Amino acid sequence: MGASVRDLHQRLAALGFDVATATPDVFDAVTTSLVEAFQRSRGLPLTGVVDATTWQRLVEAGWRLGDRLLYLTKPYLRGDDVADLQVRLSKLGFDPGRIDGLFGPLLHHALSEFQRNCALTVDGTLTRRTLLELQRVTPSASDRVLVTDVRQGVVKTQAEGPIVLHGTSPLVAELLTALPASTYDRERAIGPVDQFALWANELRARGVISIEAVPDDGIALHYWSGYRSYSREGERLASRVAAELANTPIVQRLTVAGMALPVLRETQMTSLHIQHGEISEDERAHVIRAISAVAGDFFHN
Repeated sequence: MGASVRDLHQRLAALGFDVATATPDVFDAVTTSLVEAFQRSRGLPLTGVVDATTWQRLVEAGWRLGDRLLYLTKPYLRGDDVADLQVRLSKLGFDPGRIDGLFGPLLHHALSEFQRNCALTVDGTLTRRTLLELQRVTPSASDRVLVTDVRQGVVKTQAEGPIVLHGTSPLVAELLTALPASTYDRERAIGPVDQFALWANELRARGVISIEAVPDDGIALHYWSGYRSYSREGERLASRVAAELANTPIVQRLTVAGMALPVLRETQMTSLHIQHGEISEDERAHVIRAISAVAGDFFHN
């Protein structure tokens, strides 16, 4: 209750959510449904709870292009303004990487190339002058093809590093043994996701497989899907693992869905996040065989 809830309602209203029936200072059932609607729009778990990830995405959603200088920092700047910049550059043929709202090295390079082509100061910073030039030349057609979409379809990653495992599920240790050329660092796996992702990205990992034990029943396979882009390769990997599991004797309910979970957003390579409930020893063996067989073929061929 109080000022924090009022701030939450104001942020949701600014994003176009109807808070008219909500009590301004009270986190009630209406507020819960509004939070779930926001989470759904951003590919987050539908909990109705404003956890750290949901709050971070709410803050990011409040930024509009031109509100602030954008440039490469560590940790990366994040926000809808960054995603807007990525989309605009991608429409113009400059490759900023995945449209994920993170100002990383690829976006810095793309923005620098844009500045070079426009005879602007080449510093990779979205200054007022750079923004005005970007707005002037950005095509207005909403159906303009993004270079990032084209790149997904025709370019394979040149990463030669290991398959990096993440998570604290008991299945991780078994998969580490079953999957050749995989690696696991427990300290990084239980630490901040952005630090784990930085490590995986610097390793030039072939891919990331994250496994999490949850109270829910079934097995859920998640690939990166934000509100402006999704990973085609991630979807293909998740679907192939689901198909392989469907051909085993396990009786677990299987689901495949795009999500914008932190581990999928922060890692730049094809990543798969697996959530599972309680499974028997026999089922665990089938799950490990299915994941290792598909992932081994997918990442090495």
